[in-house]
Amino acid sequence: MLKRIKEKFKNLDKKIPSSVDLHSHLIPQIDDGSDSIKTSLKLVRQMKNLGYKKLIITPHIMKKKYPNDMKIIRQGLLELRSYLKVENIEIEIEAAAEYYCDEHFLSLIRSKELLSFGKQYVLLELPYTMRPEVLERAVLSLLQFNYKPVLAHPERYRFLNSVLEYRKLKELGLLFQVNINSLGGYYGQEAKKKALMLSQKSMIDFVGSDLHHEKHMKHFEKNVVSNHVEMLFRKNKILNDTL
Repeated sequence: MLKRIKEKFKNLDKKIPSSVDLHSHLIPQIDDGSDSIKTSLKLVRQMKNLGYKKLIITPHIMKKKYPNDMKIIRQGLLELRSYLKVENIEIEIEAAAEYYCDEHFLSLIRSKELLSFGKQYVLLELPYTMRPEVLERAVLSLLQFNYKPVLAHPERYRFLNSVLEYRKLKELGLLFQVNINSLGGYYGQEAKKKALMLSQKSMIDFVGSDLHHEKHMKHFEKNVVSNHVEMLFRKNKILNDTL
């Protein structure tokens, strides 16, 4: 118990390594993220108190489960901004999306109906247990239209098990965004091991909170100032602050 208390107070003096968070689900009631505007405001306020100056929110776009589109997300962003203004929470908020890699995603790429962030970056996710057949086509199509594909939480996909497999994805053209909570073991020891390996091999391009709810935040507050994150920023060229 005494050791945990000492660790907590030691971390109070540490600063977050980046002022920009990429990847969260804070537009309420449009996916599996925030369940209310009250929750969203609380989580945004906590991120601001940690030292974040900009949040890039990325709701899911998954045709059958979360049928969001540009209009829904942009409207949700405007509403969240208006509530933040009323509550005097001064922080920059942008929105992109986390696209599920399937045939619907391919159709969105072809029609150029994509929400990107920064310099034409597009965040995508894969099924957790199997490599999607459309992955190569999706990445090549994105590159053809001058988008830069970013793979969300590569450490969490169970079908990826070796450095060679990750290197092949990088060679294909994917950038990697790792969840900070993975480094603390929130998603299990396998994801933690992979995240640490990617960090050690200098293969990480972005980090993110992937905040959905208050339980995520409880762990994030501790993990974002951990030694693992400090080492990650030393070993990798992290692009968050360029966004």
